[in-house]
This record gives sequence, C-alpha cells and structure tokens, in this order.
Amino acid sequence: MTESRIKRLATTLMDATTDKDPLVQEQIYNALCYLGESEPEEILNSCDEYLRQHDKLAYPHRVIILKAMETVVSNNIALLDKSTAKVVIFLASNEMTKSKEVIRDWQQAASNVLVAVGQRFINKVMEEVLTKFQPGILPHYFVMQTFANLSVSNVFGMVPFLNSILGTMLPMLGMAKQDHMKSVFCYALQHFSESIQEYLANLDKAPDPTVRKDTFSNEIFSLRLAVVEAMGPMSYLMPGEKLEEQLPKLIPGILALYKKHTEAFYISKSLCQILEASVNIGSRSLDVQLDSLLGTLHPQICAPADPSVPLTVKNHTEVLRCFTVLACSFPDRVLAFLLPKLESSNERTRVGTLLIMRQIINSAPSQMEIKKPFILSSMKLPLQDSNNKVKRAMVQVISAMAHHGYLEQPGGEAMMEFLVRQCALPSDAQPKKQPPDADDLTSDSVQSISVNTLFLLSTTVDRMNNVLWPYLLEFVTPIQFTNALTPLCKSLMYLAMKKQEEGENASLIRYDLNANLPSPYALTTRLLVVSSQPYIGDCRGMAALRLLNVLHYSVHPALDQLWSKQVPLLVEHIEENTESSLSQKEWEEKLLLFLQETLVAVSDNTWICHFAMEMCRQLNSYNGFVLEKNFLYKCIGTTLGACTSKDLVQKQLQELLETARYHEEAEREGLASCFGICAINHLEETLAKLEDFVRSDVFKKSVGLFSIFKDRSDNEVEKIKSTLILCYGYVAVYAPKELVLSRIEADILKNIFQYFNTKVLGIKVETKDLTLKLCLIRSICMISQAIYNGVKCGDFVFSRKAELVAQMVEFIKAEPLEAMRTPVRQRAMITCTYLVILEPHLSDPDRTELIDTCLASVLALPPMERDENGGDTLHKEMLYGDTISALKDLLKSLLQRNLTPHGLQDMFAHLGPWIKSNKEHERQRAVEVSAALLDFYLNKLNVSTVIPFYNLGVLIALFSPRCSDSLASVRQHAIDCVHCLLYIQLCYEGFARDYRDEMVEGLKALKKGLEEPDFTILFHTCNNIAMVIGKRVPPDQLMSLLLAMFEGLADPDKNCSRAATVMINSLLKERGGVLQEKVPDIMSIIHSKLEEVDEEHIRKAAQQTVYILASQHKSMVVSSLLGSALPFDSHTCAMWRSLATEPTLTSQILEQLLEKVNRDVPYKESKCFLLGSGSERIATPLPLAATCALYEIMSAPESGAAVLGLYPPLFVTLLLRVSCTVGVQLPKNLQSRERRSSSHGPAPRSLHPCSCAVETLKVMLARGGSEEVARAVGSAGGWDLMASPERHHDGIAVLAGAMARHAGPRLPLIVKNLIPTLSSVFDSQRITATAFFAELLNSNVVNDLILLETMMDNMTGRQKDACTLVRMLALRGLGNIASGSPDKVRKHGAKLLASMVNGMDDKDDPHNLVALEAMSSLSKLLDHLEERDIQSMLLHIAIRIRPFFDSEQPDLRQSSIVLFGNLTKFSEGNCEVFFEQILNGLVTLLLHLQDPKPEVVKACKFALRMCGPSMGCEGLCDMFLNHLREDRSLHYGEFMNNVCKHLMQSYPEMLNRLILTNLFYFKSNWADIRAAAPMFIGFLVLHVDEDSCQQVDLDPLISALNLLLKDPVPAVRVKVAETLGRLIRIL
Repeated sequence: MTESRIKRLATTLMDATTDKDPLVQEQIYNALCYLGESEPEEILNSCDEYLRQHDKLAYPHRVIILKAMETVVSNNIALLDKSTAKVVIFLASNEMTKSKEVIRDWQQAASNVLVAVGQRFINKVMEEVLTKFQPGILPHYFVMQTFANLSVSNVFGMVPFLNSILGTMLPMLGMAKQDHMKSVFCYALQHFSESIQEYLANLDKAPDPTVRKDTFSNEIFSLRLAVVEAMGPMSYLMPGEKLEEQLPKLIPGILALYKKHTEAFYISKSLCQILEASVNIGSRSLDVQLDSLLGTLHPQICAPADPSVPLTVKNHTEVLRCFTVLACSFPDRVLAFLLPKLESSNERTRVGTLLIMRQIINSAPSQMEIKKPFILSSMKLPLQDSNNKVKRAMVQVISAMAHHGYLEQPGGEAMMEFLVRQCALPSDAQPKKQPPDADDLTSDSVQSISVNTLFLLSTTVDRMNNVLWPYLLEFVTPIQFTNALTPLCKSLMYLAMKKQEEGENASLIRYDLNANLPSPYALTTRLLVVSSQPYIGDCRGMAALRLLNVLHYSVHPALDQLWSKQVPLLVEHIEENTESSLSQKEWEEKLLLFLQETLVAVSDNTWICHFAMEMCRQLNSYNGFVLEKNFLYKCIGTTLGACTSKDLVQKQLQELLETARYHEEAEREGLASCFGICAINHLEETLAKLEDFVRSDVFKKSVGLFSIFKDRSDNEVEKIKSTLILCYGYVAVYAPKELVLSRIEADILKNIFQYFNTKVLGIKVETKDLTLKLCLIRSICMISQAIYNGVKCGDFVFSRKAELVAQMVEFIKAEPLEAMRTPVRQRAMITCTYLVILEPHLSDPDRTELIDTCLASVLALPPMERDENGGDTLHKEMLYGDTISALKDLLKSLLQRNLTPHGLQDMFAHLGPWIKSNKEHERQRAVEVSAALLDFYLNKLNVSTVIPFYNLGVLIALFSPRCSDSLASVRQHAIDCVHCLLYIQLCYEGFARDYRDEMVEGLKALKKGLEEPDFTILFHTCNNIAMVIGKRVPPDQLMSLLLAMFEGLADPDKNCSRAATVMINSLLKERGGVLQEKVPDIMSIIHSKLEEVDEEHIRKAAQQTVYILASQHKSMVVSSLLGSALPFDSHTCAMWRSLATEPTLTSQILEQLLEKVNRDVPYKESKCFLLGSGSERIATPLPLAATCALYEIMSAPESGAAVLGLYPPLFVTLLLRVSCTVGVQLPKNLQSRERRSSSHGPAPRSLHPCSCAVETLKVMLARGGSEEVARAVGSAGGWDLMASPERHHDGIAVLAGAMARHAGPRLPLIVKNLIPTLSSVFDSQRITATAFFAELLNSNVVNDLILLETMMDNMTGRQKDACTLVRMLALRGLGNIASGSPDKVRKHGAKLLASMVNGMDDKDDPHNLVALEAMSSLSKLLDHLEERDIQSMLLHIAIRIRPFFDSEQPDLRQSSIVLFGNLTKFSEGNCEVFFEQILNGLVTLLLHLQDPKPEVVKACKFALRMCGPSMGCEGLCDMFLNHLREDRSLHYGEFMNNVCKHLMQSYPEMLNRLILTNLFYFKSNWADIRAAAPMFIGFLVLHVDEDSCQQVDLDPLISALNLLLKDPVPAVRVKVAETLGRLIRIL
C-alpha cells in the first residue's frame, strides 16, 4: 500500500512536468528528489517506467525527470543495487541516443545520469555505451562527451578502457567534417590526456599498475596540432640547418593559410618572424620563394584596413614589416615587382603599392640610395592620378622622400609642384552623397594632409631648406595656386626667417640664379591684393602680410622701417576682428593708406611706373575673383595717382578703358573707383581721357561691332555708357572740390546726359536699361554730395536741380507697384535727399508730387513673402530696409526746409491716410516713417517765442489708438510718436528741449513692454496717454477728441479701440450720477461691445465702466446682471468680477446674492416618463444664477475683505447648496444652451448645479483666508468626492477635517448655524451635516471649543434616522471620539458601546455599511475601555464578527480581524471559551497573511500578536510577537515552517482539524491564499510525529492536491508540488 502511494505521488508529479512555468518545473524536480531521498530505488524505477510508457513525452519534460534521476543517483549511489543501476543505465543510454540530431538539453541530461551511475558501476556503463561506439561508424556526439566526462569523474575506473577507445577513435578523426564533431573529439582528447596524467601521477593508488605513459604515445602523437601563432617564435629557436631544411615546405604552407583564414594577422606576424629568422641565418631558400611571397603579400596591403577592426590594422603593419625584410635583402627584385604595379588600372593596387614604397623608402634607406633616380622617374604616372586615395598615398611617399634626400635629385621639383597643387585643391562646401563603392576620401582631406606635409617639410626637415627656398615663391603669383597661398606663405615666411638667421643677405632673392621667380612688383601686387580679403582661405590675408614683411628688403631697400612698423599693425587689426566684425571698407582704406605710404617711401618714379604696369598686367588674372579685382582697381588708381609721368597715366587709363569687362557690375564699380582715386592728383587727365575715349575709334568700333549683333548691341553699349557715367560720379566725389565745382554743369553733367539719352531721328529717347539708370542715379547723387560738401556750397546755385528731381520722380513712377525688384527707388530717393538741400527751393507742386510719389511707391508695396531661397529673401529684406531708410531721409530733408507746426501738419496730411490704412503693412511702414519724422522734428526744433501747437489734438488722435495696434512694430512707433508730440508741445509752451516731464517719460519706459501684446501694459499705456491728454489738450478740444475715440471703436484693428474706452471711463467718473434710468441700456451696450471686440484690454476697460456704474446704482446693476442668460458668457462673468473692487460695495452685493440663494427651493421634483415612475431633480434658476454670480465675484482677489466679514453665513449657505445639488440636473432649456455654448468654444465653467456650488465654496474658502483648507481638501481629492453622489459624505469629512485643522476659530458659529439642518426634510442636508459633525468629533478642537456633548447628543439622536448613510455616519462620529477626545470615552462608555452593538445588529443594512462602521469604531473605542465595561458582550461580538473574516470586501475583513485582535485583550475572564474562538480563526488568520490587500495583512499580524499570549504555547507566542511586527517584513514560508513546528509539538491532535480547514481554502478566490493552504499542509506534515500520522485521511488529501496541481496560477502549482513531495513523511 505504501509503495503504491509513493508511486502515485511520483506519477502525479511527473504528469505535472508538462507545466510550462519554469518555477513549477523546478519545484517538481525538487519534489521528485525529496521523494528519492526516502525511497531511491522505488522512485528511479517509477521514473524508468514512466518514461518508457510515455514515449511521446516532449524532451523538455523528459529533461526534468532525467535531472531528478541524476540527483537521486548521485546522492544515493552507495545504496543502489545492480538491478536498479542496470535499469537506469539502459534507460539513460536509450534517451541519450534516441535522436541522431544533437538536442543538447535532453541528451546532456541523459549523459549526466550515465556519468553519475558510472561513479560506482563503471563497467556496466561502459558495457552499454561501447555498444554505440563501433569502428568505422562516426559515434553520437554525446557518446564521446560521456566518455570524456567519465574519464574525469572516475579516473581509475575509466583509464583502463582508454587504450581501446583511442584505438577505435583515431581512425575516425578524418570522418569528422562538422564543427561540433571536431570540437567534441578535441574535448574528449583533452580530458583523456588529463585523466591519463592524473592516473600516472597517482599510480600507487591505481587498480591496474601496469598502465604506462608509452601505452598511449603512438595514438597521442599521431595528432599533429599545427598552431600557426607558435611557428614565428619557434623559427628563432630552431637550429639554422633545421630551419633551412623546413623553409621550402614551411613558407608555401603558411602562404596557403591566407586563402583559408579571413583573420590574417597571426599568419602575417608568424611569417614576418620566419622571414627575419631566415635572413638572420642567410637562407638561400628565400630567393626561390620570393615571387610567391611578393605575389601573396602585395594583395594583403591592397585590401584596405578597417580602423574599427584593430587586427586588420595590425595585419597591415606586419605585412609592411615583411616587405622591409625582403627589400633589405632583394632590393632590385622587390622594386622590379612593385613599380610596374603603379600603372595598374585598379585603384587599390596603386594605393597599396605606394604604401609599400613609402615603407621601403623609410625602412631600407641604404639599399634604396642608388635607386633614387629610378624611383623618382617611376613616380611620373602617379603624379597624374586623379584618385583622392592615390593622391593621399602619393603625398605620404613625397614626405618620406623629403626625409631621405630624394627631392634634392633631378625630378624632385615635380614632386614639390604636385604637393603644392594638392594644397590648392578647392574645398568641398557641400560634399555630395557618394555611392558605397565610390572614393570615400574628399579633396578636403587630401588638401588637409598636403598642407600639413608642406608645413612639416618647411619647418622640420633641414635638408629641404635649399630645395624650397626660394623655389616656392614661383607658386605665389599664379592664380591657380590661390587656395594654397596660406600654407605657401607660412612656409616661405618660416624659410625666410631661417635664412635671415644664417646671415643678413641670405634671405635676399637671387634673381640671377632663379630666372623663373616672380618680380618684386608681382609679389607685392599679389600679396597686397590677397590681403584685401583677410579671412578667406584660412586667413590667407594675414599670412600674405607676414610674408610681405619678411620680403621687404627684396622688394625695395627703402621699405624696411615703414613695413616693419605698419605690417604688424595691419596683422594685429585682423587678429582683433573676425570675418563678421571687420569693416571691409575700413580695412581697404587701411591697405590703400599703407600702399600710399609705401609709394611715398620708395619715391622712385621708375619703380612706381613698373609697379603700376605690373598691377595692370595682373588685372585679367582676377577674372572670377570679384572682390579682389575691385580692390586691385583701387590700388591701380592709388599708384597712378602717385605716378608723376602724365603720359604713363593716360596710357594706363586708356588701356583700362579698352580692356575692362563692362558687363560685370563689380568691374564697372572698380574701374570707376580707379578713375575717381586717380582724379585726386590728375583731374584734368582723367576728364580728358573720358572724353577722348568716347570720341576714340575704340569706342566707335565697339558700338559699330555691337550693332552688327542686334541682340547684344543695346546691352553691351549701355554697359559701357553706364561705366562712363559712373566714372564721372566718382571723379566728382574724389577730385578736389575747388577744382571740380566749376566743371560739374559745364562738363560732367553735359556728358552724363549725353550718354544717358540717345537720339532717334533727332528725338531724345530715354533708355530702359536698368544698369544705365542706376549708374545715372548714383552719379547724380555723388555730384550732389560733391556740391554739398564743396567749399563754396552756400554760394552755389544748382540751376539744373528741379530738372534732376523731376528725372528722379519719373524713375520712381516707372517702378512697378506690385514688387520691389530693383534698387531704383532707393537710389533715386537718396539722390533727391541731397538734391532738395541745395539751392534753389523746390516749388510746392514739385514738392507735393515728390512726397506723394515716394510714399505711394514705398508704402503701398505688398508685404514681403517668405521665399524658399534664403539668400534671395535676405537680399530683398536688405533692399526693403535700405529703401525705407532712404524714404525717411528724404522726408526729413524736406521737413528741414519748413520746420514749423504748419510744415509738420502738411507732412502728415500726406501720411495720414497711410497711417489709418486697413492694411497692416501699410500702417506699419507709415507709422515707422512718422516716428522718425517726429523725432527729427523734435531734435531740430528751436522755439524762440511761445506759440500754440494748434494741431496737437488732431495728431494725438491720429497716433494714440495705434498704441494698441495688432502689429508690435506699429505699437512701438506709435508710442514714440505720442512721446515726441507731447515734448514738442512742451517746447512750444516754453520748456527747454532738455526738460523731462515725469509722466511723458513713463510712456517711454513702457515701450519695451509693447513688443508683446500684454493687455496690462497696453492698458497702462492708454491710461497714461489719457492722463497726459487730459492735462495737455485744451478743454474745447476734449469732446471732439472723445467723439473721435468713440469712432475708433470701429477701427479695423480692434486693439486700437481701447484708447477710446479709456476716455469713455474718464467721462463716466465725472458725469455718471445722472444716468440711473440708462443703466440697463448702458450695461447692454457694454455687453454688446464686448461681444464685438474680443480683446483683453477692452474687457478690462469695460469692467472699470461697470464698477463705476455699480458704485452709483448697485441694485440696478445686480438685477440687470442676474437677468443675463445662463450660462453666463465670459463677458457677463467679467462684468460680475468688476463688482469686487471695493470691500463695502462688495459686501452689500454679496448679502443681496445670499438672500437670493436662500429665498427659493434648491430644486423641484420632475417625473421622468422615459424611466417609468422615477423622477429627477431639476435646479431652480434664481439660486443657480445667484450661486454663479457669487463665484464670479469671489473669484476676484479684491473680494477678500468682504468675504471675511460674511464667512459663517457664506460657508453654511454654500455647504448646504453643495448638499442640495448633488445629483440635481439643469432645466432642459439650460442643458441645451450649455451644450450650444460649449460647442461654440470652451465655456468659462460648467453650469452643472453641484460643480457650480463646489467651485463657489472652494473660491469662498480661498478668499476667506482659508486657502490651507481649500488646498488640503484639494490634495486629498475632497472636492471631487463632494460632487459624487456615492462619496459625497467622504468629501464633507475631508472638508470638516481641514476646517478643524486650519480654521478652528470659525467653527462655533458654523456649528450653531448647521445644527438645525440635522432635522432638515432633505436627506442630503442631514447627510452633509452628520458627515461634517462626525469628522469634527475626530479632532480635539470640539473639546477645546466646548462642543463635544452637544455634538455627541446630536449623533446619538441620528441612530434611528431613516437614512442608512446618516446612521453609519453617526456611528463614525461616535467612534471618532476615541481619537478626538479619548479622555471622555469611559465617561460615556455604556452609551457608546450600546450604540456600536446596535449598529452591528442593524437589520436594515443590506451592504453591511453600518456593521462595518460599528466594528471599526468599536476597535477604536476598545483602547479606552476596561474589561468590566465589555465583559458581558465579548462572546456575542466575537461570534458575530467571525463570518466577516473571509468577506469579499477587504474593509470588512480588515475591520473584523482588527476587532477580533482587540477583543483578545478582554478574554482573561472567559479564557477557555475564547481560546476555542482563537482556534477556530487561527488557520484563517495565518492564511490571510497572504491576503492581496496590505491592510488585511496588517490586521492579521495585529490579531495574531494579540492572540499569542492566549495560545498556551510560549514558542508560538514569541514567534507572533517577533515576526509579525508591523515594521518588519515577513518571510512567509520560513515563518509558516516554524509555526507548524510549534503547532505539531504543542497540539499534535489538531493535525486533521488544521488540514481540513486548509482544504476549504483550496477553492479561495485569491491565488496567494490558494498557494499558502497547500504549503501550510506541507509544513504540518513535515513536523508531525509518527504517532499522529494515522489521523490523516490521505486519499482525499492527495486527490485535492492533484486537482489543485491544475490551478491556472504557477505559484499555486509550485506549492502543491512541494507539498506532494513532503507527503512521503506520512505514507
């Protein structure tokens, strides 16, 4: 019987191995092992039988059983008999080899069983396994692994078998093709060798002492383990003759490995060491092997090394070392092999070959010495290569050559030229995305490497000094080497300085020895021109200047002192600035001044003439270098100006005119500036040459030639004319004023207009060519400036002024209004700015036309559109900005001529319509221009007599509304305008211009704030303006100004109407008292205006208006506002909030609203036909509207003082309002209206009656100084609870608790006002009042305020209330006395206990709410009572609460268990009776330590601690007290183990009773308890003595456990498996 039960247990566990949870599987394994410890043979046989019967069981489940068998065998090997061992061996062997495929987990487990059995039954195991190890047939993987593991685990048993195993195994090695078989053979050989060594080391203990080392020698040494890595070091150690003997086989063998192994580093390393060893012994074999060596090693270098794979880089290094070894021994053959490879079409081959050449040049210098010419000549082809990788490799070869003297040989210059060309490679601004197989090196990286190489050769390789100096100077002037200039200049400067160190004349350039070097004039010109753009090309300007400085003696001996002083200052200027901060104009002026000083220092006309001619020669080199060429023109003008040979000057000017590229704008500009600068010293020659050129054959031929090509003629000829016109302008500006003024009208203007106007059939026709127009405009502008700046300006009357202004106006009119594409407007207006200053005055019609034309041409332009082309957008923005500036300057220039109020009015007569435009961009431009004009007027104003500024009001009305414009820029400029106007008024009143008015300055201070449309700042600005206007504008103009502001309410820009509201409010303050009858109409108008104008500034001003009216007519205002439609829209809300400004007024309005809340019933019952006989509560409108109004007023911070004065009535009214609106619905008409309002945009607040009341109460507390109360309620979620029908009372309790903590002094009046509500007809109000009082009783504050008895009596009186919730809350309040006033509990003990017992017996309590509260409260009260107070009720209470222990409701479980624990304190009188109650609940309490609810677990810990002393077992009592402390975490399994130990020691007779109680919990809803119950049984079984085992009925127990083993929760199944293993104790 016992055996069948053991087998049944084992089978049950093995059936469960199909469980998918790993923890369950682990526990099943442990349980099987536990059973095996008691009955090893029975369990092993059961496992064998089970696996044979369940042949289809999947291998993961078989693994569990096999692992258990291995453990049982290992732990009980000495107890097994042969028959059992045989069964196990046969099973394990079959399991291991059943599948021919390797299934590692399964077969490894079977192999481990064999190894475990082999510890004692090695012969039986070998007898079985050798049947699966036949000669000539490749064995199973795990057969070999089993042999290997047996040889380690049982050395003495296994070694005697090894000879025959090796004999069978070695012939099979060649059959092992797969990696896993190869590895297992190696594994076996390793372990066989180790076990043989151990056997031989302990031969004295061995059972067969005849075994010797040579027994295995033939087999072991037949395995040749060729380790490549070991060959290299070994070659050094081998005797020379042996190595020589092996080399013919060794080298081909190693070279062959390159094909088989992807990782070549170790091969290369060994090969290099072998080659070194071979060379050291003077081997002759290498000669024969050389071709195959070179042919194999060369591709290794050609394959690029991956830097992310370190071994590939190391492999490259080792292969290069191999080439070094070979090159030292066979230089001719290695070069003969390598150099032809440079002609390969494969890029990698060329790059690899160059890398090897660099290595050989560096590492075999002596062998390569005589090969230098040959190597240099072989490099011609790589020098032409365009591939970037080849170029980089070539640069590295050149670097190596430089260090070893190659570049001093013939052909070395070609190498240096190649290096400089790479330095000059263009930078890739945006490298294109290349395909994966493309060249991954950019020209940037080649350039960078080349630059670094050139600098290193110049500075660190001393032997290169004579090679590079002065040879590198040849590359300075050719334009194609421009990008290389910076490194060239740095290298040359360094070389020159080194030469200077050698001796004074060593750095002088020897032109007699170096015919190809550029002349001093060419070098100076080139370096000076390059310096004009100092930051381009890695600061090439700085490098050029420094080089120029060190070359000064070679340029001209007289320049030493000047350049030594000036050049460092120029360099310092570059260093102090950046590309963005440097002023290009200022920099060019510095360079031109430096050039002038240089020419003065030289003072040699012949030198200067050569210099000028060289400059002219270099001009064409700079085609494509626009900025540099422009500067060169200026240099030519400067040099020609210093030239005393007038013939040369004219000849060079003629040449410049003949060769200029007129179609390029920069060229035209440069040529014109050249003529202008030259005219400083040669005015007559310059003017004569310009006239001569037009008359010359060259010009006529150009025109004639162009006329053949009709499509080109117009354009090209116009460009020549444009240039000539521009030249005249520059001449006028630069030439001495005393000479040029007399020539302007007679010569210059005459010729300009002759070029500009062409005649067709004798009729003058204006050109449409844009360039010609612009050049004419600029030239006239420069002429005007020249006249203005002239010495005799005041006496000069410019007779053609009106004609020129009219010409400019025509140009402006001709520009299209839909876009600004050209700078014609801007240039023409700048020209007019200078023209209008000159005498004579313009006529009024001409002046008007000029102003209107310019305004329309600029202000009406459409706003700029954002273009995807960023550069184009930037250009347009700059053009627009320049044009606006030009317009401002022109208008200022015109205003300057009439600086009076009339002149100002006249100007704004033109600007007014633009300022009021409904187009934002037009307003913005007009106000910007206006601000500039007014500022100009103020700064230029000089008042000699006090006169009225008659148009101040009109202009203020024009600008003040714009301070609220929708555009920030308009607001900024508008406030500037008002500011200026007010100061202009002060000046006209006689104040000095530097006088500062405090109020006006306040406006200026607000300007920054107007960048953002902040309504508070805008309102403040308007208010300040209103205050100033009120003081400054004469009374007779005030009304008309206000009327204008009223009109302003309809401004297209709604913001601007806020200035009008400021004025309106000012009037109402003065005259509102007589408007009582008009109050409703005014309120209606304010509301309608608020609807029209949705601007914060307008709302603020309107609130001020409402407040002014309410202070005069409050009842009318309240009635009018309460009549507004619900829900109040945002405008009505704003009007309510405006009534909170002044405390007295606010208090009166709050009292009126409270009276309206209390006057009407809170809701009406309405039958709901759709729901049968049910009804719903509908809120009444007046209290609802008054509640909303209270919220709006109290939400304003200013209402605080008024709310404090009315705190108790406000609090109680709103608390009861909340109570009466829980679950109350809106009237149907308001529901639909609220939906409509929310669909048209978010409503200010919900109109739902309860939400509305809660929000109002919340805001009342905040305003009444009880922010802490509101915050505490909010953080506890009390407000949401209050609005919930189910949790309303909880929310009230949160509120009451917060009031007790933070607002105690307020409570007496609140309690007094609230007590009558306990008898209210409304359930909701009784619930609210009871909940409030119940929570107050939880605080000692009621005791302090002498409210306890009153409130306790009221709570006791509520026990018979018809409402269950009221009864429950009343009990809660009575229980709270224990914490609020504990010292009063015994005094009222009988009364309180009676209330609790009655509560537990409440018949009308379907959900046990009252009972729960009674238990919870009773637990609290028990702490303050004595045994005699409760003795009579103890047993009744204990029996009454026992069913609640397993309740589905966690709070019932918790409260009943805590109460049970508390009752044990009073059990001494009824010790035996109560002990039975403890035993009845013990299992439940212990299992519920695993309850899912932490609060229930805590309760159980408490109850068990309390029960401990009554259990009569000291060990158990100590355990409960120590392990079940609240602050201590519990290891449940360990704890239960010890509990069961004590239980079985003290109460063994209770075993069956405890097991049966646990079986009841197998069906618990909670998984943790279902897991705990079988574990409890397992521990009981573990500790029971044999005598008590008989009382257990095992069959139903095993059946129940078997059923529970199918539980869906893995943790439950784990505990069942564990318990099943332990049942062996009672079988």
